[in-house]
Amino acid sequence: MKVLVIGGGAREHALCRALSLDPDVTALHCAPGNAGIAEVAELHAVDALDGAAVADLAASLGAGLVVVGPEAPLVAGVADAVRERGIPAFGPSAEAAQLEGSKAFAKDVMAAAGVPTARAYVCTTPAEIDEALDAFGAPYVVKDDGLAAGKGVVVTEDVEAARAHALACGRVVIEEFLDGPEVSLFAITDGETVVPLQPAQDFKRAHDGDEGPNTGGMGAYSPLPWADPELVDEVVATVCQPTVDELHRRGTPFSGLLYAGLAITSRGVRVIEFNARFGDPETQVVLARLKTPLAAVLLAAATGRLEAEPPLRWSDGAAVTVVVASHNYPDTPRTGDPITGLEEVAEQDGPKAYVLHAGTKRDGASGAVVSAGGRVLSITATGSDLEKARERAYRAVGRIGLEGSHHRSDIAAKAAKAAAEAAS
Repeated sequence: MKVLVIGGGAREHALCRALSLDPDVTALHCAPGNAGIAEVAELHAVDALDGAAVADLAASLGAGLVVVGPEAPLVAGVADAVRERGIPAFGPSAEAAQLEGSKAFAKDVMAAAGVPTARAYVCTTPAEIDEALDAFGAPYVVKDDGLAAGKGVVVTEDVEAARAHALACGRVVIEEFLDGPEVSLFAITDGETVVPLQPAQDFKRAHDGDEGPNTGGMGAYSPLPWADPELVDEVVATVCQPTVDELHRRGTPFSGLLYAGLAITSRGVRVIEFNARFGDPETQVVLARLKTPLAAVLLAAATGRLEAEPPLRWSDGAAVTVVVASHNYPDTPRTGDPITGLEEVAEQDGPKAYVLHAGTKRDGASGAVVSAGGRVLSITATGSDLEKARERAYRAVGRIGLEGSHHRSDIAAKAAKAAAEAAS
């Protein structure tokens, strides 16, 4: 099978890495890709939001499967354009992708499906915003209704900061704060059958101790030794399957990757938000533990044959990923800085630890790999347990040089400590 992956971040690098290890994949392409993806896939220049251009590229390559990574192309209908050309595409239609493209749409679907989530108001005027903020009180949770690249949510004790963010968004969802730890659960679906992946936890705040502004994610780990063993089955039964069934009932079946962002509250599991694609950085650790070859599973979802697939197989170990971010991220990042240490990680730490590229490119003049975005690298490692995976990940991080960069030093630290204490 020839596979084309759309996107250019660490999520797509993780997907391409997994697909490159699949013996059924005879040719792997990525558009537009990045400097790291170029090592495992042939890169192509394309506007990822142009469905016709993506479909033309897929047809010219003879692709048997197109995997659409980011949310913006999905909401723009790129998967629809590919399917219209008779090529299987992993990713929901533009209509179904509104589950991520509109927080208000997602709330409506959840209400109809009986999915547990936070109480919320959809606001479009200053008066409605003030009424909602007053109704819920602090901490205030304010979400841009549309896509915002992981930066559209503000959680704050400051009512003026909450109001300012709400006014800047236009249409906004204001909801009650959900207590408890957060969990990400991915589920592959063909619109009817739902196959869950292993849960992960990511770290949204920029700095150690969950301090600083929200980001697209500064690291993640899997599995979750502290989670209820029945959690995945519960989430499939109460969240994923009802949502997929409701969208099917509406005539807009959701096929692709359903990402449930969850809070494990004192009142039970609640959905924080849905995404319509693999999450970043959770994909890095989930795919690191997946033993089943990936291509056949994605193709089965894209062609409505998921029910016939055998159960997924997983490693017993753990995976940790640590994001190395540019100077000033999540504000406007500095780019163009050379990155060193990539070869050292490959030579000294591989294959148990490896670098997944996000915001990188190869400098045309020098040939050096340089930073080209906010989140630059995801250093990913596996181990027999979380502590071993953490050690390997941070040892590899220490080999990377990027002037002005920053990363969190506490990814999976609490979970690893708790797991070690429980085992002793």
